[in-house]
Amino acid sequence: MKISVYHTPESTPDNCIPECAVVIDVLRATTTIVTALNNGAKSVKAFSDIDLLLAESDLLSSESRLRLGERGGKKVESCDLGNSPLDCSSDIVKDKQLFISTTNGTRSLQRVESAKTVIAGAIINYGAVVNYLKEHKPATLWLLGSGWEGGYSLEDTVCAGAIASELVDFNDTDNIGNDEVVSAIALYRQWKDNLLDLFSLSSHGQRLLKLNLDDDLKYCAQKNIVSSVPMQTEKGVLTI
Repeated sequence: MKISVYHTPESTPDNCIPECAVVIDVLRATTTIVTALNNGAKSVKAFSDIDLLLAESDLLSSESRLRLGERGGKKVESCDLGNSPLDCSSDIVKDKQLFISTTNGTRSLQRVESAKTVIAGAIINYGAVVNYLKEHKPATLWLLGSGWEGGYSLEDTVCAGAIASELVDFNDTDNIGNDEVVSAIALYRQWKDNLLDLFSLSSHGQRLLKLNLDDDLKYCAQKNIVSSVPMQTEKGVLTI
């Protein structure tokens, strides 16, 4: 595998798509997607535009779907839920089709929707993602963070580092696609036993704490509590 880490969709090379992309938005879109699907949601479809989400979800009955919308960490008024994984319990999401739009993560999913394989990764399932990648060995792999409004985020990079640390052999540098791989692994190795502390230092973690979403931060920092690997089955739609 030739592995590259990109901190944001904007930082990816133009006119290029990998064979496999792992999209990461730890706080909180991919954590929410992983949780919802693991708890029985039929599918999750991602949108960058709230109006498009509302229009397409209107084609289904209100009993069969849920709208998840977040901007700036807060729930969008026209949606059923915000972007908290803690809202996606099985009694809420089971057998529902979910439609989601968030500040950052859904843009990353759209950037790589043409890749052969698109996976939603987070701290809560990174081990399962690693196992999938070791088994399938895509020729080119992007670990794509979502960042915050085009900028770097600690939490997405440390998750990319957690995945890359299981795949990269520093004695064989042929699979290292860019310098960001090495820096992401270094960040993970420094903070792997204190992820909640790192998330609390991050700018988006600070935003969530100011919104009294401490429990979301704690949940998102838990390693490998889910063994599901959500994958894109059609453009923008993820299932397990």
